[in-house]
Amino acid sequence: MAEVIAMSRPALHQEVAVRLRQRIVEGKIAPGAKLNERELSESLQVSRTPLREAIKMLAAEGLVELLPNRGAVAAQLSLQDVADTFELIAGLEGQSGELAAQRIDESQLAELRALHYEMLAAYTRRDLSTYYRLNAQIHVGINAAARNPVLAQAYRNVNARLQALRFRSNFDERKWRLAVQEHEAMLDLLTRRDAPGLRALLVQHLEHKRDVVLELMQSGELSPARKAKA
Repeated sequence: MAEVIAMSRPALHQEVAVRLRQRIVEGKIAPGAKLNERELSESLQVSRTPLREAIKMLAAEGLVELLPNRGAVAAQLSLQDVADTFELIAGLEGQSGELAAQRIDESQLAELRALHYEMLAAYTRRDLSTYYRLNAQIHVGINAAARNPVLAQAYRNVNARLQALRFRSNFDERKWRLAVQEHEAMLDLLTRRDAPGLRALLVQHLEHKRDVVLELMQSGELSPARKAKA
């Protein structure tokens, strides 16, 4: 029996949720796979109570589905679900970018610039896990700079459903490089406070992500075990 890690009780299920979320996003738990509580409890070294709370949190985010008589499974989106969700997130990110370009302050801009350079370093190392984490923080930072709490909540709710697919959209080296180039342009437009330009680029960026994901799903190449190409 695995030894249970001692953590502060109020934060335990949040910590478990972070670790479980990473496994789902990075494809270590396949879309549609059942979340085996016994195996997860042992591999994460926690008891089942905080694990169940963490699973409920991820279900609320849309990363996990709670199915009658089947328990919890990693969410699996159809082609139409993916197309529809990317269409919505593109609009939300475009709106975030337009408002952020108008409202961002210098400290927020400096933080995004620092995250961008860290992201480039991860890309150079082909460290997809770190790259994605920093990439996601940049998108969240742009959304936060829009200073619209309602937009922020809508973005969190919709984006949660796409995290695993956005991570795996970088499996193709050429398309990963294009995403990095688009991020370079985003930072430039944000620095120049070009609101219409940033809106247009973010919509385009998400449409490119959508196209990559749909292409990979249709070809059968989007599988949990695949790694980013070096």
